[in-house]
Amino acid sequence: MLPFVPWTRRERLAPLDSAALVARLADGDAAALDELYRREVGPVYRYALALGGNAAWAADATQEAFVALATRPQGFDAARGSLGAWLAGVARHALSAQWRLRRHETPLDESDDGDGDGDGVGAAIGAADGPEQRLLQVQDSALVWAALRRLAPPFREAVVLVDLQDRPYAEAARIAGVEINTLRTRLHRARQKLVALLAASGGSR
Repeated sequence: MLPFVPWTRRERLAPLDSAALVARLADGDAAALDELYRREVGPVYRYALALGGNAAWAADATQEAFVALATRPQGFDAARGSLGAWLAGVARHALSAQWRLRRHETPLDESDDGDGDGDGVGAAIGAADGPEQRLLQVQDSALVWAALRRLAPPFREAVVLVDLQDRPYAEAARIAGVEINTLRTRLHRARQKLVALLAASGGSR
């Protein structure tokens, strides 16, 4: 389990961007992996935990991502996006494999357009405020997380990537493996579903 990379080296690396560190890693510099792990493990783990809702699965998925980086650093292409996005993508695939293996939940790439959770949102929250404004009024984070876990994986992922991790739409879409417009649609519907769930639980008052 985490952390799987031991802090055995005392030397400090000069500040470098991720691409330069990955290049050093590819040349066999183990200290570069230590630094990359320190920089990236938190966001990757939090993404996997929020998406999967299971600490053990999140730890395994995060470990898979860093094992992939350690063994195949050439798989990262800085021209296609950030290292954080690449690691999150690897973790996402690992989580999908966990779900398929256990048949626990809908795979991440399946939509959930027919569940009806978003119906009647205007009546549930009132017409004066939009979903984002209503979400900002919610103070009980436990209610938010409970509602988030009830979303289908594609919608949950959109909220995690954009609203919780503040990733740009283009980067979030790359991680999710969808077009930007698809991501925007999922995010819009996810916010509506969250507001409806929070209203039903009394969290939006």
